[in-house]
Amino acid sequence: MTSKWLRWMPAAAVPAVIAAGVLAGSVPASARDPLPDKTPAQVLAMIAQHTTKALSGTIEQTSELGLPDVPQMGPTSGAGTGSIAELLTGPHSARVYVDGPAKVRIQVMDRLAERDAVRQGNELWLYNSKDNTATHVTLPDKAAGSRPPATRMPGSVLTPEELAARMLAKIDSSTDVTVGEDVEVAGRAAYSLRLTPRSEGTLVESVAIAVDGERGLPLSVEIRARGQVEPAFRAAFSSLKFEAPDAGLFNFTPPPGATIKEVVVPGWPHAAKDPGRHRGTHQPPGARLNSPSVTGSGWESIVSFPARAAVPDASAPNTGTPNAGMPSIDGLLADPLLRQATVTVPGGRAISTSLLNVLLTDDGRVVAGSVPLERLQAAAAAR
Repeated sequence: MTSKWLRWMPAAAVPAVIAAGVLAGSVPASARDPLPDKTPAQVLAMIAQHTTKALSGTIEQTSELGLPDVPQMGPTSGAGTGSIAELLTGPHSARVYVDGPAKVRIQVMDRLAERDAVRQGNELWLYNSKDNTATHVTLPDKAAGSRPPATRMPGSVLTPEELAARMLAKIDSSTDVTVGEDVEVAGRAAYSLRLTPRSEGTLVESVAIAVDGERGLPLSVEIRARGQVEPAFRAAFSSLKFEAPDAGLFNFTPPPGATIKEVVVPGWPHAAKDPGRHRGTHQPPGARLNSPSVTGSGWESIVSFPARAAVPDASAPNTGTPNAGMPSIDGLLADPLLRQATVTVPGGRAISTSLLNVLLTDDGRVVAGSVPLERLQAAAAAR
C-alpha cells in the first residue's frame, strides 16, 4: 500500500486502513450468493488489510504485447533465469507456495524445463533445469523473518498480488476507480476493481483487479492497452488453496552436477521507511545502478536512467523497478532477445510494446514509460 492511493481514499476510510496496516475473471459469480456491495474505497481497504500468510496455487500468465518475433541467439541469461522476451511472448504457468514472508517457492514451468525460486529464511535459491545451473543468494540476517524489497528470478511470473500493488501505486487524481460486476477466479467469488486512466497520454487503457470477496487478496490482474482487443497482460490464479504448504517444499538441494554461483546481499537500506516506494528498487549484486529521475506522474510518469558504465549481472536476482507491471529496465537491457528487438529511432534505439516503451539514447541513457515513444524522445531531448 502506498501513500498515493491512500490519499485517493475518503478521509473516513484512511484510519481503518492505517490501523490494519499484473485478470479479472470472465465467469460471473452468479452460481453463488452475490457479494455484499462495496465502494471502491472499501475494496481498496480490503486489499490493504488482507492478512493472508499461507497459500498454494497455480498462476497462469498470458501476454499480447506486440513484441516482434526474434530468433534466440545462444543460451539464456544465467542460473535460475529465463529470457524476459520468452516470458512475454506466450502463455506461462507457475506454481506458487507461500508460508509467511520468508518461506516462498515459485516454480515456473517452461516448455522443456523448470525454473525455481526457493526462499527459506535468509537463504534464496534460483535454479534452472535447462542448463542445471543455480544461484545461491544469502540475504542479510535481519531478512529471515521479513520480506525484502524483491528477491525473484529475472523474467519470473509476477503474482497477482505483486502486480496489483504496482498498479495501485499509480492511482492519483487522474485515475477513475470503480467496482464492476462480481467475478469468479479459481472458484472464489471476487470483487472487480477497475482502474481507468483519464489521461490520453498513457498506453494503458484500463486495469481490472479481482479481489477475493472474503480475504481481500488480489486473485487476478488484467491490463488492457489502447487499441488492442485482447488484454495486453494477464495473470490469474487458476487454482488456489489457503493452507500452509508442506514444509519440505521450501528445502532445496541442487541436483548432482549443477553449476552453483554464490551471492551475498549486504542489505537493503531505507526499504523499511517506505515499502511501497522502495519495493523492487534494491540494487542487485553485480550491478551498478545510477539514481533515476522521474518526470510526470501516475500513468504518464517517465523514468530516466543516466548513462551507466556497466550492464547489471543478469544472473543476479531481478530487483529492478517495473513500469506498468512490466519487467525491469535492467532486465530489458540484459535480455538478449529484447536487445535484438530494438529498432533505430531518432536519438537512439527503442524497444516498443503495447504497454511500455524504452528508449536507449545515443549517449547511453535509458528512458522508459507507459507513454508513446515521442514522449520519451521529447523527455530525452529536454535534458
